Amino acid sequence: MKVDILYLNDEDMDKLGASDMKAVIHDVKRAYILTEEGDVLTPGKLAMRWGKTPEDENMYGRINAMPGMIGGEYQMAGIKWIGSGPMNYKKGLPRASVTVILNDCDTKLPLCIADGTAVSAKRTGASGGVAIELLSREDSSVMTICGAGAQGRTQLEAALLVRPGIRKVYVYDIRPESSEKFAEEGRAKYPDVQFIPVADPEEAVRDSDITVCVTLANEPFIHSAWLKKGCLLMNMADYEVTKDCVRKASKIVVDNWETIKHRLISTVAIMAHEGEIKDEDIHAQLGAILCGKKPGRENDEEIIYFNAVGTGILDLAVTTRCYKKALAEGIGTRLPYWH
Repeated sequence: MKVDILYLNDEDMDKLGASDMKAVIHDVKRAYILTEEGDVLTPGKLAMRWGKTPEDENMYGRINAMPGMIGGEYQMAGIKWIGSGPMNYKKGLPRASVTVILNDCDTKLPLCIADGTAVSAKRTGASGGVAIELLSREDSSVMTICGAGAQGRTQLEAALLVRPGIRKVYVYDIRPESSEKFAEEGRAKYPDVQFIPVADPEEAVRDSDITVCVTLANEPFIHSAWLKKGCLLMNMADYEVTKDCVRKASKIVVDNWETIKHRLISTVAIMAHEGEIKDEDIHAQLGAILCGKKPGRENDEEIIYFNAVGTGILDLAVTTRCYKKALAEGIGTRLPYWH
């Protein structure tokens, strides 16, 4: 028996639409819906950390394993293997590097090994975009992005796709030079949008309809008194917002509640671990809103808190779409596996 594996590098994946935000948003929505319908397997995220404290992890990094299976039109199993090197920027390397392996659901044999670095960044941005589409005010025009890295850029891209009325974007980062560079790039790419780098996020958040946090913070820096009526607060990474921000919210919405509790890094996860939040306090997962089982935003006065931790099936959905296109168009390199 001869078995080959298709290898797709970063250039292949780009040609195949891994960075097509509109297509990625579609894949992410389908993954959330299939999750709600029970047509996925999400065993959870395994984190292999260097060091013993959060400070160690922010210095030395981690590698996460995220297995899963997604049904529907995808019918694919596999795993996302993502390395996070916080100090990589000093070497001119991206913080995150991702490899995705796809496995046949029937034989369980590996079918494809693909670079998933762009997929990972885009699908996280797409998750934010789906949340913004469902949970922000339709007339949202002001946004704050905390964290001027790759995730901040994909959050911006998705936000402007689903809320084209955004006209002002504040940018905050603990490294001012990163905020300045982000704003400079934003002005060049989106000339109709005003970009304002800030040294302190308070006034920016007070002015914002949408605040997105994509940082490595392990101490909260967003406070409840800053949140205006009708805003959407997105806690997309670690312990970035105070517990009072969650308490102040009219609705708590998540991507995958069990995974969030297991990962135990975000504000709402910490609150659940400490008994301050119960399962019934969670208004909905995004899939339930997409399926029409639960409402999203119901009025312009609600303050909504959203938290996402991500699951491997999001990456599998996007990578599977690219893999099927690669087969159809003859893109990629065949590697002998069993010969």
